[in-house]
Amino acid sequence: MRLTVVGCSGSYPGPESPASCYLLEAEHQGRTWRVLLDLGSGALGALQRHVDPLTIDAVLLSHLHPDHCMDLCGYHVLRRYHPKGPQERIPVWGPAGTAERMALAYDLPLESGMTGEFDFRVWGEEFRFGPFEVQAVPVVHPVPAFALRVATQGTVVAYTGDTGPCEALDRVSADADVLLAEASFQEGDVNPPDLHLTGRECGELATRAGVRRLLLTHVPPWHDPEVALQEAKEVYSGPLELAYAGQVLEL
Repeated sequence: MRLTVVGCSGSYPGPESPASCYLLEAEHQGRTWRVLLDLGSGALGALQRHVDPLTIDAVLLSHLHPDHCMDLCGYHVLRRYHPKGPQERIPVWGPAGTAERMALAYDLPLESGMTGEFDFRVWGEEFRFGPFEVQAVPVVHPVPAFALRVATQGTVVAYTGDTGPCEALDRVSADADVLLAEASFQEGDVNPPDLHLTGRECGELATRAGVRRLLLTHVPPWHDPEVALQEAKEVYSGPLELAYAGQVLEL
């Protein structure tokens, strides 16, 4: 499996990166399958540096805050009005109400919305899509939100999405080859509960779960990412780094 960090800025696009979007690729049945974990603000433009967006097979949305889903609007336009003609529908998994939310975002009729381009599906039981085995587990956040676990051929990528500390993260992250963990908060600040993680909390999670590699992401532009990195280093001894736009990991 190949992991490409398309965008990793927290809460809104930053000067060096779009908001959240991660591309997973794996070979299966004689071709490359591609899925996106989130498609946040500004990510569609950066995605085109890596692959043709028309080759994406599915989109997996952790939750419906704009920095994780709003570029689905532009993607709808691309798939509907492309000079090659309207493209086949692709699955979009997300929380209940995703189809309605995206229709409202683009001022489309609720009854049809973007359903000509996307086959909206609600998170439920673990499923297989092409070479990917996907599990979505509810986490704590002000809106319905899910941490994601994606596996193929024995390789596991875990993604916290946006969440405060919770037991579900340990299950999603267990023995993962890579944990994409959001480090939006800093230790010592007065941080609201059930919202985000600190770098230290990401490191503690990775240690408890036996994660083989920790990638800190979703650091807001107003914070110094090195602070999150140092916090995690204090409690996690494995391979550790900050995510950056354009980063590619061969797993």
